[in-house]
Parts: sequence; structure tokens; C-alpha cells
Amino acid sequence: MATGESPFREFEHDKLLLKLRVTMAADPGAVMPVVEGIMEVVRNANCANGKEYQIELALNEALANAVVHGCKKDASKLVECCVMADEHHGILIIVRDPGPGFDPANVPNPVVGENVYANHGRGIFLINQLMDEVRFERGGTEIHMRKKLSE
Repeated sequence: MATGESPFREFEHDKLLLKLRVTMAADPGAVMPVVEGIMEVVRNANCANGKEYQIELALNEALANAVVHGCKKDASKLVECCVMADEHHGILIIVRDPGPGFDPANVPNPVVGENVYANHGRGIFLINQLMDEVRFERGGTEIHMRKKLSE
């Protein structure tokens, strides 16, 4: 996404239930407070329709991945999170980090073979299970997660 370009082009800006941008230091200790703050706004906007748990867990995993993998826990680096919701498009969450990126196709499946016993590597799998649409942009430095609200 080019600087200044809105990640929310498809949303109807006059019908928004929520629009939020948060920037956080890439400190693992900052993940939970940021998730809790975002989810408080989501709950207060009444825009998750009983899907708060799925959204919260996916957001937590995406931010943790950005901090740990994208920023290597370097608190001098910043992770950005954008959230937008409307009744037609649902809720879209974008998490962006300044890291080198990755190829999601090369992430081992955590429910196959020896990976089942690993103590890490389930974040992207969980996000894909919890959200309705997930895609990676900008060479894997940006994850777009959407939860439909009208189901």
C-alpha cells in the first residue's frame, strides 16, 4: 500500500460503524493491552455481532506475529493496526510490520506430521480458521483479515 493510500477503499465511509488506527512499539508486552483496547472500541461500537472472540484471538495472533517475526521483538520498531467496519463489508483488520516479510505458502502446516508437536507455528493457521478472509500483502509484511458480520 502506498504511503497515504487508504487500506479501506471498498468501505462506504458514510456508513462506517468503526474506523481506528493504532501504532504500537514492537514489544511483546504491548500486544495484550493493544488487543484489549481495540476490542473495547469494537464492543462499544456494537459491530462484531457475537464474533468478538474470533476477532480478538485473530488480532492477538496477528499482532504477536508482527512483533515476534516481523520486528524480532525490537521495541524501537513500530507495528500498525487498522480496523474498519461497516454493515455490508464486515470488519477488516490490517496489521503491518516493517520486517522483511515472508511467503505464507512456505509456512509449515501445524496439523501435519511432526509439526503437531511443535510449540509454535499455529498463529496463521488459527487466523485462517477464525476469520472469513485472510490475505497477505506487501511481501508478507501486511495481513488483511476480514470477518463478515451478516452470517
